[in-house]
Amino acid sequence: MRRLLHRALRSVSALDHWLRERLTAAGWLVAGAAGAAAAAGLNTNQTVTYRAFAFLGVLIALAWIASWLFRARVEASRELPRYATAGEPYRYRVTLINRSSHALSGATLGEQFRDPRPTLEEWRRAREPGEERRNWFDRNVGYFRWRWLIEQRLPGEAEHAALPALAPGERASVRLGFTPRRRGRIELAGLIMARTDPLGLVRGLARVPLPARVIALPRRYRLPEIRLPGKRRFQPGGVSLAASVGDSEEFLALRDYRPGDPLQRVHWKSFARTGKPVVKEYQDEFFERHALVLDTGTARGEDAAFEDAVALAASFVYTIDTHECLLDLLFVGGALPEGPMIRAYTAGRGQMQAEHMLEVLAGVAASAPDEFSALARAVLARRAQLSSLILLLVSWDPARRELVAALRASGAELRVLLVTPPDRAPPELPPGVHVLHPGEIEKGLAGLKPCPA
Repeated sequence: MRRLLHRALRSVSALDHWLRERLTAAGWLVAGAAGAAAAAGLNTNQTVTYRAFAFLGVLIALAWIASWLFRARVEASRELPRYATAGEPYRYRVTLINRSSHALSGATLGEQFRDPRPTLEEWRRAREPGEERRNWFDRNVGYFRWRWLIEQRLPGEAEHAALPALAPGERASVRLGFTPRRRGRIELAGLIMARTDPLGLVRGLARVPLPARVIALPRRYRLPEIRLPGKRRFQPGGVSLAASVGDSEEFLALRDYRPGDPLQRVHWKSFARTGKPVVKEYQDEFFERHALVLDTGTARGEDAAFEDAVALAASFVYTIDTHECLLDLLFVGGALPEGPMIRAYTAGRGQMQAEHMLEVLAGVAASAPDEFSALARAVLARRAQLSSLILLLVSWDPARRELVAALRASGAELRVLLVTPPDRAPPELPPGVHVLHPGEIEKGLAGLKPCPA
């Protein structure tokens, strides 16, 4: 049954997209009037509205035939900025060269995006925010979930530019743009040129395959003054291994062997050259290291609270100065046979750049609520190396309460932000947990006191 529904939704979406590409506003009006005339003129003995249907139908048919006469052969290139930002206009330049033997005039240029229709598994697994409030029929048919998935993958306000008249071999540049609805990857399939038929009802289309990809970063909020507290901590392995796992350390110099030095540190080339054992000496380093922990465990999917939590994480990554410290980003991302996969990324002091961490956040997805316990264990295991922690939570339950209590009991410098709708906010919270509501994030951040120095 699900498979049949999925095929039906795919077919209806394809027909809807095809008609929206082809028909102008006047074309939709004529097609609608023709349909109404056909319905009213079923009985030709009692009404003559069938004549209106015939007339309007002939108009649409002639316009459709005329639209197929539009042909264009162009060479195109884009100048794409590397990143877009969710909710902000993204503009770029397109250069066209007319490679056909006739002039090109009266055409418009737009962007064609890759097919956004979800697969059967994606449609079945996804949960539209607020879907639990829909009736039984809507939840089981899944039409609104289907529309939501398509809208999430397609940017809004895609611009179309009027092309100047191009003689054969002539070049022109125009600006296009769109506004990403959400963070994530935007797949561009190519460019599409359109020219309306003489009756103004149907567009003729010419497609230029030109695949490309744009990463839409999460939106960001203005944060109050950020001065993360905490002392310098010992980092086993020094800066070079601050974001990796192993027993190696920051190399300092060579020195003579001393009783008790491990054999793994013997520098064998120097030993062979000098005839006496020489070992590598390493430097232990102390510096600030902060953790940004993003809670992705929610049963409501990627709703407004989840998206605002990701946007807050991006705001901290963008704002915190990592020239003299490290910033760890931890969240649950995917699953392994043995359990949830904990993703850990580090920025600063020769590690990742902030823009790369923002790109990671652009692809964050919701995880199962019970996977938070694995994230809590990973955070507690890193506690000894951390100067301070920022917890971004999307719900409040015993597992999250226990993590906050355990971190505070260990003396951790901790800041906790809970992003939740007003109707889901817990009645009682421990001191220091700051509640933010979706749609009012900047207002809530305005009341956030700066961390003490």
